Amino acid sequence: MMDPTSTMASVRIVDEFDLARAQEYALLATLLMRSPDTQLLHRISALHGDASAMGTAHMALADAARRTNEQAASREFFALFAGLGKGALLPYASHYLSDTLYGRPLARLRETLEGLGLEKAPERTEPEDHAGFLCEIMAGFARGSIPAPAGAERLFFDQHVSRWMRRFFADLERASSADFYAAVGALGRTFIDIEAEAFALPG
Repeated sequence: MMDPTSTMASVRIVDEFDLARAQEYALLATLLMRSPDTQLLHRISALHGDASAMGTAHMALADAARRTNEQAASREFFALFAGLGKGALLPYASHYLSDTLYGRPLARLRETLEGLGLEKAPERTEPEDHAGFLCEIMAGFARGSIPAPAGAERLFFDQHVSRWMRRFFADLERASSADFYAAVGALGRTFIDIEAEAFALPG
């Protein structure tokens, strides 16, 4: 995960809505960084939903978790994110924004992270513009564990998340090798849409 090194004080009060947002981001981050084990699949299969867009996405993800198992999810994860097949995806901002890896979007992100006092944990090998890392950071903003000045979360979302991550989740949703992860993509796409609408509101 990203390690906060900043000494800036955060004065934002975290409410239940932000904690719920943090949980969504944290779930997406986990599923994008590793395939789910049996315990996580069991927890996901117990998700409840309602008639809202997010409720429907939660129910679809729960159904997908009940249809799979740890071994099948691991094979799917490898085919999507580690393999070289036709259905493989590159979950990086640089790929989506500049059609390359380790490109200018990553450099800009690193500048932002430095300004926030954040650095990548040494054991992490993926570049910081990985979708899972960015979801981790957004979860940290939402739960208040990343000290940041007012407006930093909205700015980070606008600069480093909203410009490409919806397209990534839509690609994941449609990937030929995705079954369980198609539901992850639908959840991510729906959630990013809701976040974009919320951040666009004045305030």
